[in-house]
Amino acid sequence: MITLQAEKRQVGGNLSKIRREGQIPAVYYGRVQASTPITINEVDFLRAFKQAGESTVIKLTTTEGTFDVLVHDIDRDPVVGKIRHIDFYVLEKGKKVKVHVPIEFIGVSEAVKTLGGTLVKVVHEVEIEAEAANLPHEIVVDISALATFEDQIHARDLKLPAGVTLITEADDVIVLANPAKEEVEEVSVPVDFSAIELSEKKGKKEEDAEPAAE
Repeated sequence: MITLQAEKRQVGGNLSKIRREGQIPAVYYGRVQASTPITINEVDFLRAFKQAGESTVIKLTTTEGTFDVLVHDIDRDPVVGKIRHIDFYVLEKGKKVKVHVPIEFIGVSEAVKTLGGTLVKVVHEVEIEAEAANLPHEIVVDISALATFEDQIHARDLKLPAGVTLITEADDVIVLANPAKEEVEEVSVPVDFSAIELSEKKGKKEEDAEPAAE
């Protein structure tokens, strides 16, 4: 279990000063948990988020107790991308939550390797529902099932861990292989130089012609 240490902060404090000190302003809240302002060490959070993402439970240790949370929202600076604020959602024991989980593609597709096709990853995450303890970090999809260009892997084909329910539409296509596009040689149209020459001669005749007498 990934653990983060949080420090309580006062509402209306100097957020710029907090960020300069290497901390990130944040809040944690839930269906029955009041919103509580905190700070998180930036280095610790980046390390934890790299492992957890938004679908893995984090144990948040605070002065009010320890909570199982998910990263619900991250606000970033639109220019430099630096994290400015984090929302943590407190999970309730025994209650199911809906989250989007990333897909990890493994294996080798014969349609790609042997037939020279192109792998098309239609979606990169699926929505599931489960209790906090059963939430997977990712869903693994083996593309070796794509032996021909007619083969497709749908959401219904995913192998989900025990206690996990698929929310994404079962018929949604996850990945497939398309035939490689043939390169078509462009046919250049020959230029009719005679037409250009005639046009130039006509222009010269018009320039050389004397103006009509008034």
